[in-house]
Amino acid sequence: MKTALEELVGRYRELGIDRQLDYDKFYLYSIITHSTAIEGSTITELENQIMFDNGIALKGKSLIEQNMNLDLKAAYDRVLDYARDHADITVDRLKELSALTMKNTGSEYHTALGDFSSANGDIRLLNVTAGVGGRSYMAFNKVPQKLKEFCEALNASRRMTVSMSLQQLYEMSFDAHYNLVTIHPWADGNGRMARLLMNWLQFEYGLIPSRIFSDDKEEYIKALVATREYGDLSIFRSFMTETMVTHLSRDIASYEKSIGETEPIMSAYPASAASGKTRDRVIELLRQNPKLSSTALAAEIGISAKGIQRHLASLKAEGIIRRIGPNRGGEWQITR
Repeated sequence: MKTALEELVGRYRELGIDRQLDYDKFYLYSIITHSTAIEGSTITELENQIMFDNGIALKGKSLIEQNMNLDLKAAYDRVLDYARDHADITVDRLKELSALTMKNTGSEYHTALGDFSSANGDIRLLNVTAGVGGRSYMAFNKVPQKLKEFCEALNASRRMTVSMSLQQLYEMSFDAHYNLVTIHPWADGNGRMARLLMNWLQFEYGLIPSRIFSDDKEEYIKALVATREYGDLSIFRSFMTETMVTHLSRDIASYEKSIGETEPIMSAYPASAASGKTRDRVIELLRQNPKLSSTALAAEIGISAKGIQRHLASLKAEGIIRRIGPNRGGEWQITR
């Protein structure tokens, strides 16, 4: 039985949306625009089109923003070649792509162990944390070996793709994104690089590439944090799958409207309003019985246990709930 994502990808292709004139170019521009928007860029898709196609500097936009987008475009151009050639994913290639991504916006660092530059794609020689008070990422001295192991494992998975479903191919790309950003090999640009690698795999296997819009940023970060905290890749996979379903549904509805189709697209996943109601219901049930397990909550609300875990992780990350005591025998406390 096909998943909701597989159904929508099939409909997307049945309509020929991905065969429109200049589709590949403009979709790539959209990917770049939204990836840099997550990092603070205010440049729009239309502005990037003008800058990329005509080489025109943008008035009212900072040089840093423009360079961020131009550099990421150069990195994606290289990735398209690698995807086309089914090139191995290696530490050197990732460093090359990082150097392209950070070419004009990277920084020099001076440490007791030596100097390095994010503009050159150098692996970090210092430790970093996930924001003020956040957990530290992997110790810098472990990164080179971990990155090598990551590449080897990913290449091994790529050799088995002939037996993978479309959903599994997407999940392989989502996992690569999460694992690379968790290793956090560079001092700067890890988010852009993780999204770039995810898209590399999607380009390679003919998938519709994922875009993470700036509107998704908060939930995107929460999904990454929750996945790391719980050690459960299904949390990030679910977030990315639901995001893809939402975006594909929107694109299909917009296209059908433009050609005169009026049949609405019904997503198998809840809309944001429905998701908000589920969230409120979780809080209400925990107020009534703080000892409820995720399994009991799932049965009461009528969604999967994994879906409940994602809501709990999000509420915990926002500081709305916290866990008192152990996983077994403990309880939830509503903090506000």
